[in-house]
Amino acid sequence: MNVATNPVEAIRTTHATIALSHLDGQIDGLERFAAHGEMEDRAWVALVDLITLRAQILGRIADYERASLLAEQRAEVAPGDRLAFLCRARSRASLHRFAEAMTDLEHAAELGQTGREIEVDKAAVLQAVGRYAEALSIRRRIADDFGDFEAAAGLASLYADIGDTDAAEQWFDESRLRYRSVSPFALAQLEFQRGHMWMALDPEQARPWLLAAWQRLPCFAQAEGHLAEVEEALGDCNAAIARLERLAAESDDPDFAAELARVLWNAGRHSESARWRTYAEKRYDTLIAWAPAAFADHGARFWLSVGGEPGRALALARLNLEVRDTPKARRLFDAAMAACGSFATKGSA
Repeated sequence: MNVATNPVEAIRTTHATIALSHLDGQIDGLERFAAHGEMEDRAWVALVDLITLRAQILGRIADYERASLLAEQRAEVAPGDRLAFLCRARSRASLHRFAEAMTDLEHAAELGQTGREIEVDKAAVLQAVGRYAEALSIRRRIADDFGDFEAAAGLASLYADIGDTDAAEQWFDESRLRYRSVSPFALAQLEFQRGHMWMALDPEQARPWLLAAWQRLPCFAQAEGHLAEVEEALGDCNAAIARLERLAAESDDPDFAAELARVLWNAGRHSESARWRTYAEKRYDTLIAWAPAAFADHGARFWLSVGGEPGRALALARLNLEVRDTPKARRLFDAAMAACGSFATKGSA
């Protein structure tokens, strides 16, 4: 990427405040219809999708909880509705309940759900659990058949997960060329994925894309949180702390508090770090009890670093590896194993 080019200026989208207000309005309207029993089958899918989108953008765990509740209830009251199982599959996948999500997708297919929609969801689950060859076959077929933004973006995300940055960059560029919407959400998520791909490899490469995602959507909590990580890696600790303090105070996602505790500790601000560490620990305990698969990797990273309990980290890393056998999950498990070995060695010294 030419860093002199501002990605936000290159593709103009609706102002973030207007877009978020519209998203809230759509959700509120559908919630009212649902409360009065006036929802069509497709509208239930739309409602769960929109609430999940808001959860992803705002870093709002309560929205994940709401989407899960609605999806589970809909599948129970409409056991013959294929869209109910498609809806529940997406909700379960968002909480890393991948095996259950795939079962729901297979059931939706048995009930008659066909076409691109279910194939995309299958590819997403296969990709999430590390079955990359199968996911790639589906995503390539979709790209050949449709050739739109979503198809190109799917290939970009998959190549990023595989670690093929050259192919990923090609498809990230291609997907941007194919963007036809004025909504900022999908494009900001694409920019975030591109920045996230580069974080461990080259923070300088990651920064402009994470910054673009955040500038396009200043409410995009994950984009700003990862931008803070990159800023710390590049030596701007004060900027990172400022971002994380606001995010940790506003979000019910403990990842921001955990990251803030780590950065503060590294900066020598130990008493402040301890306060955020305590909050993150309590919050992770609550969330792991509710959705263990969804927060196993987050919790493992916390207890492996500033949480300071490698034994707890190892148990969660093992669970995460059981849920999805990916290179990232294996690296986390190996790090937890090494930390436990180092801890045991120190303890016996």
